[in-house]
Amino acid sequence: MIDIKEIFKILPHRYPFLMVDKMLEIEDGVRARGLKNVTINEPFFQGHYPGNPIMPGAMMMEAMAQVGGIMIMASRKGEKLVPFLAGIEKFRFKKPVSPGDTIIFEVEMIGGRGNMGKVKGIAKVDGKVVAQGEMSFALFPEKE
Repeated sequence: MIDIKEIFKILPHRYPFLMVDKMLEIEDGVRARGLKNVTINEPFFQGHYPGNPIMPGAMMMEAMAQVGGIMIMASRKGEKLVPFLAGIEKFRFKKPVSPGDTIIFEVEMIGGRGNMGKVKGIAKVDGKVVAQGEMSFALFPEKE
């Protein structure tokens, strides 16, 4: 398990854009599970949608991408690289996500070579699929 302090060491994201609270498990460069506690304090809920807060699909994709980025970087320890989202494919949203939900993101490496990688991911709330799709990543040198 990786807590938020370790996530800060791996990803450059910070509030309000860090979307992963904890990593539940990682098999370096193979698969990973991460957790996001969705709260009413998320800044996007002010406008999406007043009176009926629903987590935007783009934010779910970003959270899944961050879980994928952590998984990829776990296998590249010591390298000064930053994972960038390079593509999104076959993404589907099945159910809305609301404040109070806990999303479990599961990602699995399905391809890659060099500084490129591709994962498939699934997001679940209470064991039910809320989103799924594939994402590509590119690793670029960290700017100092």
